[in-house]
Amino acid sequence: MAERSSTGLLMMMLDPSPAVAMTLPAEVREKLAELELELSEGDITQKGYEKKRGKLLAPYIPQIQGVDPSLQIEHRIQTSSQVAPPGSKQNKPRVANSRDERFRSDLHTEAVQAALAKYSERKMPMPSKRRSVLVQSSVEACTPPDTSSASEDEGSLRRQGRIASSSPYQAHPSVEHWFNRVIQGSSTSSSASSTSSHPGGRPHHATNATSASAATVLADLMAQTQLGVPVNSRVSSKIQQLLNTLKRPKRPPLREFFVDDFEELLDVQHPDPNQPKPEGGEMRPLNGEPLGVVTNWPLSLLASLQRWGTTHPKSPCLTALDNAGKPIYILTYGKLWTRSQKLSYTLLNKLSTRNEPLLRPGDRVALVFPNNDPVMFMVAFYGCLLAELVPVPIEVPLTRKDAGSQQVGFLLGSCGVTLALTTDACQKGLPKAQTGEVVTFKGWPRLLWFVTDGKHVAKPPKDWHPPIRDASNEIAYIEYKTSKEGSTMGITVSHSAMLAHCHALTQACGYTEGEIITNVLDFKRDAGLWHGVLTSVMNRMHVISIPYSLMKVNPLSWIQKVHTYKARVAVVKSRDMHWSLLAQRDQRDISLSSLRMLIVADGANPWSISSCDAFLNVFQARGLRPEVICPCASSSEAMTVAIRRPPEMGVPPPGKAVLSMSGLSYGVIRVDTEEKLSVLTVQDVGQVMPGALVCVIQVEGTPYLCRMDEVGEICISSSSTGISYYGLPGMTKNVFETIPVTSSGAPISDRPFTRTSLLGFIGPDNLVFVVGKMDGLMMVSGRRHNADDVVATALAVEPMKFVYRGR
Repeated sequence: MAERSSTGLLMMMLDPSPAVAMTLPAEVREKLAELELELSEGDITQKGYEKKRGKLLAPYIPQIQGVDPSLQIEHRIQTSSQVAPPGSKQNKPRVANSRDERFRSDLHTEAVQAALAKYSERKMPMPSKRRSVLVQSSVEACTPPDTSSASEDEGSLRRQGRIASSSPYQAHPSVEHWFNRVIQGSSTSSSASSTSSHPGGRPHHATNATSASAATVLADLMAQTQLGVPVNSRVSSKIQQLLNTLKRPKRPPLREFFVDDFEELLDVQHPDPNQPKPEGGEMRPLNGEPLGVVTNWPLSLLASLQRWGTTHPKSPCLTALDNAGKPIYILTYGKLWTRSQKLSYTLLNKLSTRNEPLLRPGDRVALVFPNNDPVMFMVAFYGCLLAELVPVPIEVPLTRKDAGSQQVGFLLGSCGVTLALTTDACQKGLPKAQTGEVVTFKGWPRLLWFVTDGKHVAKPPKDWHPPIRDASNEIAYIEYKTSKEGSTMGITVSHSAMLAHCHALTQACGYTEGEIITNVLDFKRDAGLWHGVLTSVMNRMHVISIPYSLMKVNPLSWIQKVHTYKARVAVVKSRDMHWSLLAQRDQRDISLSSLRMLIVADGANPWSISSCDAFLNVFQARGLRPEVICPCASSSEAMTVAIRRPPEMGVPPPGKAVLSMSGLSYGVIRVDTEEKLSVLTVQDVGQVMPGALVCVIQVEGTPYLCRMDEVGEICISSSSTGISYYGLPGMTKNVFETIPVTSSGAPISDRPFTRTSLLGFIGPDNLVFVVGKMDGLMMVSGRRHNADDVVATALAVEPMKFVYRGR
């Protein structure tokens, strides 16, 4: 009985009953309220709070109960020793139920109300954005013990759930027991009073639950819900309703931000069940014809230049024209060889900084030449190759802040370019600083400009000879490409790939020595570079270069040069054929009978077929044969993918495909009739290049092979493609190292494939058809459309009837 009495006194000191609280002086109650407020605001710790509170209550409890305070302390130590074994960290002079009883007492409610009244009198701001200690303490009381990251004080409180109950006032280990006690002490039940769940039957008067106690209950409920503890059925419906409200997300779903008028816009587009689907079998990779073996084939492109420069020095290599169409310079193979040697020697031996050579083999050099000077460009290009430097041909910057040149400057910076080669006339036209030097263009690295005209280069000694090595995997040149986002990337081409590409083009086009070829394209990149600068030197061909400025003045100039020089091959774009149709009435004495091959470099574009058909209708009467038109498909990464062979090579006749636009929008091939307006007529781009392996893969996701009647991205595996994006290993792996797989997931080959960004399929007679490009692909409501189709539609419309000025 004495033990029970002393334990009750201990509980009263930690949490006095309302009767005891009423006997306390007003100043003591005020100090207790301040302690409660400091604890709630976190100004003092729980340990400090209990210590100060015990000192305030110690003088009054013995007077009321008539018990010596020493008995309380002695019994507190005895009780603690019974709870935990000796030597454990749990030997703390603290009773398990003190926290829970204290926050359910009337004294706590009165203290909080007094503190709130005191704050309202002082007109001080209420504390905000601070978690209430009520919520925290109740959650701790109802949360299974976990002392892994808690402090020692908090751990001792949480450990109460693990302590074996040795007295009626020790904590019960069951979580449900704690939950029931909290609910009984905090819920606003209809009954006026209820008996306490503790043994001893101390009366517990029901009080109106404050917002803090309600938050405590809800926090307990939410904590138990997260822990998977079943909620007691005695929870009132109002508290359950509050709990459900707190479970809701604080922000409404995205749909609730919109009014009902836009419901149809938020609906997910479900696939049409009646949409066409591919039905054919899985396609098989297509092999091009084997690359022929030639006994006297040179071991590198530079070896060809050396051979023709020494054995046929007077053979014409390149003829440059002025804006009037007159020849202004004829570059022979002997001149190309000697001038390239001089430039190579100068770059390696005459340019130095602080007595050290400015350039070393493998360095990148920018070639900045205008489109009307192919001779100087060709000398600079081969001069860099002879010096084992890497040429990076770029466009001439127009202004200091030209947006396009800024991206080119980023490419030059990533390539580490420090020297730019140009002509004297081009250098004079560039913007200058006050010092007279060329300004540093926005986004460009600081460059040293060197003019490659004859007076600036030195003649090498007689015993100096440039190294002529076999074609290797070292980088030969870097060709720039502009993506649809506007960024500029550099595509690296190795010496072996450059030689293999020249070999494949020679075989596919049937090039022979001494042939004359008319080139209308840009000689610095793409097909203009491949045919007019590289493959032409490999075969000792004579190139007639038509500058773009001449085409603006006279769109028929390239046809006139074919007639004048009896050219056997012409390399053009569909735009050049279209422009010549507008001006052909002025020329009558023109014959195109000498042409055996009219290469249409952009034959993969859907609108090219209309230009080809219209050009043939007009010039067939002037000697142009239908089988001469040879469209081709190419990309900067894969170079030439496919080309229609000349008629003397015994290839199948050209093919056309009339395809349903609706089917193409779903990625399937459905043949239609030309009478309908919703069709796309495309022409083939010939057969796969010699020595290449081609397949068609799905546009998105894993590179599975497409079905026979499915449109996908064309991929090619060949020794004549680019090898990487310079300085971009991630994009390189995605584009240049693709591994197509079958439907079962097995790789189709152990060789990597290069993505061409061309969308198409393999048709009858193993002809390649291209219907668009990845850069122009648009997804609208789950259907594919291509920007090239928009252009083709606009060109097919009669302009005088449907296109209005200003629209």
